Amino acid sequence: MTKFGKFLVIFGCLVFLGVVVYFLQKTPATTIVEQNYNPSPLNNYNQNREILGNTADLISFSILPNTKVHGVVSYVGSIKGAYFFEANILINILDANKNVLKNSNATATSDWMTVEPVTFEGNIDFTGLSKGEAYLEIHNDNASGLPENDKSVLIPIIIE
Repeated sequence: MTKFGKFLVIFGCLVFLGVVVYFLQKTPATTIVEQNYNPSPLNNYNQNREILGNTADLISFSILPNTKVHGVVSYVGSIKGAYFFEANILINILDANKNVLKNSNATATSDWMTVEPVTFEGNIDFTGLSKGEAYLEIHNDNASGLPENDKSVLIPIIIE
């Protein structure tokens, strides 16, 4: 084998190893959430509560239905259907009767000026809230203020 042939073989092996190392070190977005928050299993609560509202709009959300939550929780999600205004979306905590306990918001992490799916992320603080069944509300940032333009998705949670 010539020197050039040996060089190509060695170069090819180094490129292959570099690609393998790159992909092994890459961390998926959901891992970040898992490192910051580990929900506990359910008990003594209605485990059959389902997502309510404009459910077809929700693509993904890292806090699953009926998850027990406490403290400050980081989340990521994806929703379609023009929920954002100036890259902002409303994330509220509601009690079991759907009364607002706390207002919050998240920020778009992709192009928000579309009806296509938009990814978002944020943190929400459950500190000091009454324990029990509740909802996380993902609500469009309705700049018009007109009730007919409101839309939301309600994800059942359990505050502990």
